[in-house]
Amino acid sequence: MLIAEDLLLLVFEDDTGEPARGVTNLEHLLAGALLIELAMQDRVAVAGEGEQAQEGRLILRDSTPTGQPVLDDALDKLGQAEGRKPQQAISVLASDQLSTRLLTGLADRDILRRERGRILGIFPTTRWPAEDSAHEDEIRAGLRRVLVDGEDPGEREVALISLLSATKSASRAVQTEDPKLVDDRAKKIAEGNWVSDAMGKVVEEITAAVMVALFVPTIFAATT
Repeated sequence: MLIAEDLLLLVFEDDTGEPARGVTNLEHLLAGALLIELAMQDRVAVAGEGEQAQEGRLILRDSTPTGQPVLDDALDKLGQAEGRKPQQAISVLASDQLSTRLLTGLADRDILRRERGRILGIFPTTRWPAEDSAHEDEIRAGLRRVLVDGEDPGEREVALISLLSATKSASRAVQTEDPKLVDDRAKKIAEGNWVSDAMGKVVEEITAAVMVALFVPTIFAATT
């Protein structure tokens, strides 16, 4: 399972098959998840001091296909976005109905169910309610151990929690009587040294880029 797929399961309501209230700019969030996934596989990186590329810019380290179509498409696009800032790369990856492609893949594996309908009998719509929640339950249980019980997170959990924290969604993913505690713990993990220095820098840079990509369009829309 991809980090982006885990995110979809967390931010979609199991019964309605629609994004939870307050979830916006989903495509950019998922694009950030793909970028982090590729960084974890050492396919891409963010240039540091002393590297040939300008510091803070995207580097393509390995374009060999991963065998996963969504990731391979992302690699192909990143080949054209090399040398750009992570925020620009996220905008490139957020195109081509990324969420629909990922949701379709989950439905093809019987994790979600595709339900087509029409609004007012005219406008076509698709919902994605849960079909098999076993994997999602495992994700939430793991997040609870980290965000509520205080366990140290693994690398994938750091990435997932950092993205949830960037969108202030951690307390929606883990239901507790003290959502502020969960959000504060998620923020601490997002800002802490829980993984290697190199990976920590990548996660930090990409989640920061996700935050900009998420909120700039919202601010612009509010002022136009």
